Amino acid sequence: MTTTSDSIQALRQLDTQSHLHAYTNAQAHAEQGPLVVVRGHGVEVEDDQGRRYIEGMSGLWCASLGFSHPRLAEAGAQALRTLPYYHTFNHRSNPAVAQLAAKLLALAPVPMARVFFANSGSEANDSAVKMVWYHFNALGQPGKKKIIARQRGYHGVTVASASLTGLPGNHADFDLPLPRMLHVDCPHHWRNALPGESEEAFATRLADALDARIQAEGPDTVAAFIAEPVMGAGGVIVPPATYFEKIQAVLKKHDVLLIADEVICGFGRTGAMWGSQTFGLKPDILTCAKALSSGYVPISAVMVNERIHASLMANSGRLGTFGHGYTYSGHPVACAVALETLQVYEDDHILDRVQALSPRFLAALRHFGERAVVGEARGVGLIGALELAPDKSGKTAFPPAAKAGPRLAQLALEEGLVVRAMGDTIALCPPLIITEAELDELFARLGRAFDRFEAEVATLTA
Repeated sequence: MTTTSDSIQALRQLDTQSHLHAYTNAQAHAEQGPLVVVRGHGVEVEDDQGRRYIEGMSGLWCASLGFSHPRLAEAGAQALRTLPYYHTFNHRSNPAVAQLAAKLLALAPVPMARVFFANSGSEANDSAVKMVWYHFNALGQPGKKKIIARQRGYHGVTVASASLTGLPGNHADFDLPLPRMLHVDCPHHWRNALPGESEEAFATRLADALDARIQAEGPDTVAAFIAEPVMGAGGVIVPPATYFEKIQAVLKKHDVLLIADEVICGFGRTGAMWGSQTFGLKPDILTCAKALSSGYVPISAVMVNERIHASLMANSGRLGTFGHGYTYSGHPVACAVALETLQVYEDDHILDRVQALSPRFLAALRHFGERAVVGEARGVGLIGALELAPDKSGKTAFPPAAKAGPRLAQLALEEGLVVRAMGDTIALCPPLIITEAELDELFARLGRAFDRFEAEVATLTA
């Protein structure tokens, strides 16, 4: 790879003129161009000018083992040399997919019966929707089809999964959400609780509201409730105390399935293998992706319990096939890398590392929470967020035109740290392999960015 100034400029121009970027203001991109990342190692990535950054977001919540991990690279290379592709349609299989399915069932937070593979969290959640509808059709309940999600929840960008997502930017001008997709309140205690309302009382109110919504819709029309254990792209919202206990009681009362979206939380992020274990979820369906392969190759999975599997099996026998799947479902290379990823988690005691580092991580977040421009600091395990606010007590927000969150994220980038601004919430999700020294350096760089940001606040609010 050549890195002369001419070649760098040519590459940026090529990208700007030919590439439609995900989650990017296309108009702005035409003017400012890309940040071109050319390599990564450990917790750092490097751009085309040789500048290095601590990747404080693990890419997109996914590079749990950091970058250029030799065991994962070798697992992928060996798989490419052995069986670079085969499908799983019409009774076909390969060694890696069978082994990975069995491994996931062994790791599941509650007993699960079968695993279906896809390529992304979006596809996994889309598949879960179809399985829910297929399930209730098989049971002779064709009217039980509505799926309830939550405001600010994030479940993907396919037509179905984007409909479940509760963020306006994923609906605007895409003609979404689809019918049958409903949304209830976001469980953000700091932002949405009534004055003086405890976490437990807030959780009770939200559970009562869910109960009322299901009854208003008709329990015979509501099929499933989908939730992230910790809401990721919606702002790293950690559920209030007793929330999932009370929500699940409502679901059980009305025979509504629970889908746990573990795309971000799964594989150690919260300090347990699954966010479901951290917060006491007992899902009927579990979706996962991202850290399943540490983001090295596209892969996702949907686990279903015996109740769901039994209906899928019976209905496919009646119809002659389970008419769903992707060309790359159970791709042998992706499955081989995922298997090695799971083995590294075990060999390197990654859960123990997260549990040991989490107090340091959360203490640093709380320290930032004392700053005048931070309304709330929140987190669990090695995922957290700082919500910016000009008035801590009033929970007011910066003017939208100020773009306070994006500005702070840009200042952090200039200090050599990648964070993510979700509105005025700054998210942190470092690789699980980060060391104490690297974690301290991450927060030192963030501190310098905050110092610069606070010096600009007067102009942002003017």
